[in-house]
Amino acid sequence: MQEILVYHNGECSKCQALTEILQQQAVPVTYKFYLHEPLTVEELQALLAKLQLPATGIIRTGEPLYATLLEGRQFTEQELLQTIVDHPVLLQRPIVVAGDKAVIARPAENVLSLL
Repeated sequence: MQEILVYHNGECSKCQALTEILQQQAVPVTYKFYLHEPLTVEELQALLAKLQLPATGIIRTGEPLYATLLEGRQFTEQELLQTIVDHPVLLQRPIVVAGDKAVIARPAENVLSLL
């Protein structure tokens, strides 16, 4: 089975649920703790291509910082990506990458489509 990459926040209940599923499936995993190692704009663009989503699709709209920085305003894709780089807490989680495909694992069972 191919190794997968998980953009992960260890304190997130959805990330913890995903970890349990991956352990049950015995899937080799590399975790990227994106709050400590923020992604670059280029990495986000590559991730969006695999997810087949615009930048708005990976932003946590329920995050208080969203209301402060983004809600009700218009931004270009580049501006949104830079905002995620500057404030990684805004990145939706967990995101799972397997080869050239990716899913947002909310709910965690979404990962099964990649396995």
